[in-house]
This record gives sequence, C-alpha cells and structure tokens, in this order.
Amino acid sequence: MKLQPASQKEVKRMAAGCGICSVIEIIGFFLLSQFGIGKFGYRMITGSIGGTLVAILNFAMMCLMIQNATGIQDQKLLKAKVPGSYNLRLIVQAAWVIIAFVSPWINVIAAAVPLLFPTVVIY
Repeated sequence: MKLQPASQKEVKRMAAGCGICSVIEIIGFFLLSQFGIGKFGYRMITGSIGGTLVAILNFAMMCLMIQNATGIQDQKLLKAKVPGSYNLRLIVQAAWVIIAFVSPWINVIAAAVPLLFPTVVIY
C-alpha cells in the first residue's frame, strides 16, 4: 500500500517537526550535562534519532491504516482492523523502548521522549 499525496505531505511535515524536536532534545540534554545533570554522550544522540525514526514510522503506519479504513464498507471488519492497527503500533513503540533499555549504546530516556514528538507537532 502506498501513501496518498495528502498523507505523504503530512508525514513529511511530521518528520520535519519531529526532527526539530529531536535537535531541541539533544541540545537540552547537552545543556543539562553542562549543569552537572546527567552525562551527555553518543547514547543520547542515538536514542533521540532512533526514537524520532520510530515516531515517524508510527505516524506513517497510522496514515496507512486510515487510508485503508476509509475504503472498508463492512463495519465489523472496520471495528476489528482499527484497534488491531493501534495495538501493532503500540507494540512497535514498546519494542523500541525495550531495545533501548537493553542496548548499551542507546539512552532509554532519550529514546522514549521522541515518541511524544508527534503529539507536540500536532499541537
């Protein structure tokens, strides 16, 4: 399934907004480390970039689900498909946080915060 042009535009807008939020997050972690709060390193950057990519992927998956849902006429199928897509996207996010937690090269906080970026960009 391919994203429609309107969805592609929204995903690009979301990617740009999440990228800006990611840069702000990295700068914030750096500034906190300058005041002695935490230790800044490559783990913050890998966590922020990875979390941002997962957030953008999650938004793109949601756009695909909405595109598919608009073409479904059967209400029972629609009611089964939408929660299933939500659960899949939630599992992807949870898997990312678990990977960040067990990986020595990813900071788990820096990896989890970007999952909130799409909400910030929407507002």
